[in-house]
Amino acid sequence: MDRRDLFKFSLAAGVGLVAANSHAQQACPADGTPAQFIPKKPADAKANENDIEKYPKCPYCGMDRKQYHHSRMLVQYSDDLADGTCSLHCTAISLALNVDREPKVLWVGDNAAAGEVKPLVEVDKATFLVGSKLPGVMTANSKVAYGTEAAAKAAQAANGGELVKFDQALLVAYTDMSKDVSRIRKNRAERRKKMMEQQKG
Repeated sequence: MDRRDLFKFSLAAGVGLVAANSHAQQACPADGTPAQFIPKKPADAKANENDIEKYPKCPYCGMDRKQYHHSRMLVQYSDDLADGTCSLHCTAISLALNVDREPKVLWVGDNAAAGEVKPLVEVDKATFLVGSKLPGVMTANSKVAYGTEAAAKAAQAANGGELVKFDQALLVAYTDMSKDVSRIRKNRAERRKKMMEQQKG
């Protein structure tokens, strides 16, 4: 299955977006990504250079990409618009919402590299460790990327999990999304409740 077919399959499998898209098409005069979901930054052929400075916050969850530098991703579409996200979870959302845009290059934080901020590596060159004991970002089922297979195997030996390529990791992200969204919604509601109680007390 090639990349384009996998994206189409993943989108159909993910989060009930097909029904929502059908409703949106009835409300919109033409096909295409609704304006509120189009990446907001100007087109940039070198989006991966200084990506955290250019895209400091994830547009889908608001998380700080510098804080989550190890899990951050960057999607560059064929028109050079880019989405800087915090995680594979939010990248899956970007790909689903921008279904009329062809991804040109995707990058992910390289956990095989040293340094305070992990550099980006193209996803096709990365190996993903899925379902290990390592903490996940926006998911209970962690998906950690490594720029070398040797580093991924060492992490697997220490933490368990399964080694996969990006296409398989993306498919798992879509499969996990229903449970992950429910968990995130519940956690955020509990935090809001605690904040309200603290303000009253």
